[in-house]
Amino acid sequence: MGERRYSMLDRLLIGVAQGLPAPRAQATGSPRGPVAAQGDPLRREAANLMRVNHAGEVAAQGLYHGQALTARSAQTRQHLLEAAGEEQQHLQWCEQRLQELGDRPSRLRPLWYAGSVAMGAVAGLFGDRWSLGFVAETERQVAEHLDEHLQRLPAQDARSREILQAMRRDEQRHGTEAENLGGAPLPVPVRGLMRQIARVMKAGAYRF
Repeated sequence: MGERRYSMLDRLLIGVAQGLPAPRAQATGSPRGPVAAQGDPLRREAANLMRVNHAGEVAAQGLYHGQALTARSAQTRQHLLEAAGEEQQHLQWCEQRLQELGDRPSRLRPLWYAGSVAMGAVAGLFGDRWSLGFVAETERQVAEHLDEHLQRLPAQDARSREILQAMRRDEQRHGTEAENLGGAPLPVPVRGLMRQIARVMKAGAYRF
């Protein structure tokens, strides 16, 4: 039997289905599993940070899927779906690391995903030039956020550090590619609003 060929719509729907992985079984005991039960503050901090990064990847999936839904050109849609595929890999890395740390993803991840799909779709409605500019600015802010987390991670947590460094390289490349495809610089007020929304998401994911 030959290899099945997926249409652009098929690929988009598959990506949306992958955006929110099915919850996995959690360790018994406290709500946050072995990390909270052991009371190890360094390991708990690493888990909290990785939960925020997992939530960020959920949001990235939502943004790209929303933007792909309203993209004007096939080239822009292709770029968005390819980037979403790499963000899915980041999502899996973060989820696996959370399991290794004995923790779980944010309980608010359906909210992060749905809200991001809406924002991405709105960005796409302004046209591909602004949508790609939104990608570039998002990835610029994500790289800054990852730099902050690399500073905050416990020094001995080489595994989490390796994951974040690999993610940062990919995010920077996504932003550069979006600029090369014609992404327009966003107005300062829009960039500021994006930072405020990101702060709310990070605070919520850190706690819940």
